[in-house]
Amino acid sequence: MKKLILAIALFGMVFTVQAQSKSVQALYEKYKGEEDFFHMELGGNFMNFAEGFKIDLDEDDMATVAKSIEKLNFFKLPENADRSGAEYKALKKGLEKERYELLMEMADEGEIRVYSKGNKTISDLVVLVGDDAGDLMVVELKGSFAQELVAEAMKQGRK
Repeated sequence: MKKLILAIALFGMVFTVQAQSKSVQALYEKYKGEEDFFHMELGGNFMNFAEGFKIDLDEDDMATVAKSIEKLNFFKLPENADRSGAEYKALKKGLEKERYELLMEMADEGEIRVYSKGNKTISDLVVLVGDDAGDLMVVELKGSFAQELVAEAMKQGRK
């Protein structure tokens, strides 16, 4: 009986770790039926597949981070769906409630925010890209990323 309870508890922990953000999922569910809603999901270790096509990842840190991705979920809301910025604000607030930490923030002609979950090893990354016109893109990455490598890859991306 103890083994059964332990097995169920371990299964529950694994399932919880691999579950996507509830806030991201809710936003996806809200817009998935819209005609001009764009969504792309890549599962498994798709970077091994990309290597077969000789796609060159120049920087070692970027290649390591890319190979750590187990699942990528990308979607863009229909054009001007978030004119008031309410969806963007709600998603930021939802991620913070789910204990995602703000890893990076950049603003120019819009805003880019990168949220992470985990300490030394990051398990989830969520990237929000919003602009003044009401366009919102969300990229969610699942995997196991060393915090140092993510920081180095982000430095490379800013150059």
